[in-house]
Amino acid sequence: MIFSRRWALLAAIGTVTLLGATGCSAPEESAPAASDGAAPSGSITVYNAQHEELTQAWADEFTAETGVTVTLRNGSDSELGNQLVQEGTASKADVFLTENSPAISLVDRAGLFAPVDDATLEQVPEQYRPSTGMWTGIAARSTVFAYNPSLISESELPTSLLDLADPAWAGRWAASPSGADFQAIVSAFLELKGEEATRDWLAAMKENAVVYKGNSTVMKAVNAGEIPGGVIYHYYWFGDQAGTGENSASTQMHYFKNQDPGAFVSVSGGGVLETSANPVAAQAFLAYITGKGGQEILKTGTSFEYPVSDSVDANPALVPLSELDAPVIDPSELNSTTVTDLMTEAGFI
Repeated sequence: MIFSRRWALLAAIGTVTLLGATGCSAPEESAPAASDGAAPSGSITVYNAQHEELTQAWADEFTAETGVTVTLRNGSDSELGNQLVQEGTASKADVFLTENSPAISLVDRAGLFAPVDDATLEQVPEQYRPSTGMWTGIAARSTVFAYNPSLISESELPTSLLDLADPAWAGRWAASPSGADFQAIVSAFLELKGEEATRDWLAAMKENAVVYKGNSTVMKAVNAGEIPGGVIYHYYWFGDQAGTGENSASTQMHYFKNQDPGAFVSVSGGGVLETSANPVAAQAFLAYITGKGGQEILKTGTSFEYPVSDSVDANPALVPLSELDAPVIDPSELNSTTVTDLMTEAGFI
């Protein structure tokens, strides 16, 4: 299997030790080992805020490869991030997976993670993992402006996310500010432009934007001609296009690029809890999902998120990450607490 071969390769270059599974003589059929040389076994509990179907596919393949039982506790970024902080050292979680960075940074700042194994970090390019080394990127998604060409021409499209603060955009764009997706975008805005500029932009957004609940609802509204455009993540559009296309057929995607806040690429995170009862299996699971096997599931699956590993290309339907010209942001600097305060002050949450 792909995962076994990856671990065998790592063993050959001395970054990890591989212990042969019982009854298996060939290295490529061996169970993967953690960086301390122990083979994973037993069970782990994953607090999962990522897409349930994606994480279930990861869990199923990891279990098939190692025999480790994976129990998923599913919830939202903010729900599970805050839950882990509340549980503290009493948490029964072994691994935490998020859709966006702010929630996992919250847990990191609380000092609840164990360092990620070096071999795992090496599988993920530096721009897709935090400088702390206490968690790592596992997937990525791009900010886009979905628009209806029958209501707005290409020449009228905003060149920057900041343009949407102009009174000319009043009532002409939509967003879902109550969700973790949009709050991650605001967090990137905060990191790039500072608190005062973010506060001003949110105030203008309050005047200009039409609020919906959920990125899918925003896209549906644009598709139905209720509003010219809206800020969403790319995978909603591609997922619908891969199906019936009924909620996106009348829309197109506009990428801001130019390292604009609107070109922000949000990194999904994964970390191992310091209090994990099974750190060997927990680290091995994180190594799997960031390795070739786990990242191939991103490429071929239905989530339409970007792989973050250099060893796996994105789904060919997607615009390559290298062409998005996204702003460079240390994911560990994305701040959910200040963003929540600013968005509450602006009247969005």
